[in-house]
Amino acid sequence: MDSLYILESGAYLRKDGDTLRIVRDGRVIDTIPAAGLTQLALAGRSSISGAVLDFLIHNRIDTVFLSLDGRFRARLLLDEAGHVALRQKQYTRLADPAFALRTAAAIVIDKLENQARLLFRRAGQLQIAELRTVAVQIKALRDRAAIVKNLDELRGVEGYGSRLFYSVFGLLIRNADFAFTGRNRRPPRDPVNGMLSFVYMLFTNEVLNGLKSCGLDPYLGTLHEIAPGRPSLACDLVEEWRVFAERLVLTLINRKAVNSGDFVYRNKQEQQDGGLPVEMKPGIARALIAAYRTQLDARLQYQPTGQQTSVRWIIHSQCRRFADSLENEGVLYKPFSIPR
Repeated sequence: MDSLYILESGAYLRKDGDTLRIVRDGRVIDTIPAAGLTQLALAGRSSISGAVLDFLIHNRIDTVFLSLDGRFRARLLLDEAGHVALRQKQYTRLADPAFALRTAAAIVIDKLENQARLLFRRAGQLQIAELRTVAVQIKALRDRAAIVKNLDELRGVEGYGSRLFYSVFGLLIRNADFAFTGRNRRPPRDPVNGMLSFVYMLFTNEVLNGLKSCGLDPYLGTLHEIAPGRPSLACDLVEEWRVFAERLVLTLINRKAVNSGDFVYRNKQEQQDGGLPVEMKPGIARALIAAYRTQLDARLQYQPTGQQTSVRWIIHSQCRRFADSLENEGVLYKPFSIPR
């Protein structure tokens, strides 16, 4: 096992010889081999023992702490060797307004193209004219993103494109148990938004792993401004993978792999007491992770090499491609586009 997600609220992770045991209410609910673990994610009020913490540090295991709704909270910071020269390049190049704008525009243009492509495809499949109309509008925003004068204007274009996309996202849902009336988060207030946020987080975490392996600073990006606790560069580079997350959520909903009973719903009083409006039960969260991992193992053609390779490898290759754009003058970062 390379990645372990602890999703049960109140769970406690302890080490016992060569295994890790997940304990809740004094009972061992799962046992996992410690060997081969490369990443640990703990959600909500999960905790770890001192022996586990020592094991994580000694084996340099990437450890992430998440909120119950899947938002990034913190990361176990391990001493990084090398990569100083690359980070110097990153700080210098991204401080250049012209370079930062060109890079951010490439990311936004690709995101808009992916959104439009998804809507065009589903418009043909479902015969819904409104999907095609919005796809045309989003496609037109690509041209506008290419001529903006500054990052604030570009962020406005990107935000408008997202609002257009989410305005018709509910039409893509073909399951009467679920409805989508708009994007909401922090925290999500309905199951669809909860699943979207969770899968976005999974992809962001994989991008973070890629950035870490390259030696880039994940907290300095271009499209997303610097903010406390936000890995802005990871948020930039995950934009090209959002449509993969959206397709995954739609597939699970439309194939009825999830149902309304897979969620806990809380009233206003329960929310005032600290509960989330809606929360995935551990079983469906694990199913989402399993579907996500299957998607990461899927093989696609990677345009720069022309070879078929896994989505996970492409994500990491794109991080290295971004590093190349920083180190080599005249090289502009090119995001990954979904296959036609």
